Amino acid sequence: RADAASVPRLRLNELPDHSARVRGAVAELRRRAEAEPGQRWPQQLSDAFLVRFLRARDFNLDLAWRLLKNYQKWRMECPEISADLQPFSVLGLLRANYLGVLRSRDPSGSKVLIYRIGQWDPTSFTAYDVFRVSLITSELIVKEIETQRNGVKTIFDLQGWRFAHAFQISPAVAKKIAAVLTDSFPLKVRGIHLINEPLLFHPVFALIKPFLTEKIKQRVYMHGSNYLQSLTEHFPVSILPQEYGGQGGSFEELAKEWTDFIMASADYLQSISLVARE
Repeated sequence: RADAASVPRLRLNELPDHSARVRGAVAELRRRAEAEPGQRWPQQLSDAFLVRFLRARDFNLDLAWRLLKNYQKWRMECPEISADLQPFSVLGLLRANYLGVLRSRDPSGSKVLIYRIGQWDPTSFTAYDVFRVSLITSELIVKEIETQRNGVKTIFDLQGWRFAHAFQISPAVAKKIAAVLTDSFPLKVRGIHLINEPLLFHPVFALIKPFLTEKIKQRVYMHGSNYLQSLTEHFPVSILPQEYGGQGGSFEELAKEWTDFIMASADYLQSISLVARE
């Protein structure tokens, strides 16, 4: 059996899935999973599924194993989010241009997502619906090898945040958000950027912050309403949407492209939903 610890982890992270060392690490992770009694693992513990947990933890087998167990535990404990990932239940939110995925990665290779909170109507969609949009998106982008290697960065545009949004974020919801950000999903969170954040948002962030790791806390950036200069210190103008001082097309175009991609992925999303395995 290939011993992942015998090779620098960063080098392992760059190896293709079919390499002997990667296959050896995947086999060991599968062995541990299959030895767990009574578990119904998703995606039949395929190589493509397991390797994303190894890459998320730079091929540290113990950490990857813990991440896999936490992922499974989170899914089982949050059926209101993960039971049915069909996109039709959140189509209204998607069509409201709530989420856009940039066409180009940032210079470090990270996938970049932009959420426009003001497009979320809390009278029509709950925090769990909003969370489901994020989970659906995460499950799709984590299939990309480059995203597995280089992670994701998010920009939250909080313009339009109001009391009705804040009331949706209970301590239970805050804890679930933090769990996914820290050690329950196989994506490296490389940066969380907040823009247009009102004073009303800070109590909500204070609710989430205690559940975050120190590493994640250090990757949270608050840019305020005069964000153009500071945001472009992290993201080149060439990839940002026009609405954010960039040259990367309009946000409406990006939102429609990602909505179309999610809808085209409905069969896959259904296949990984918990209800599909009942």
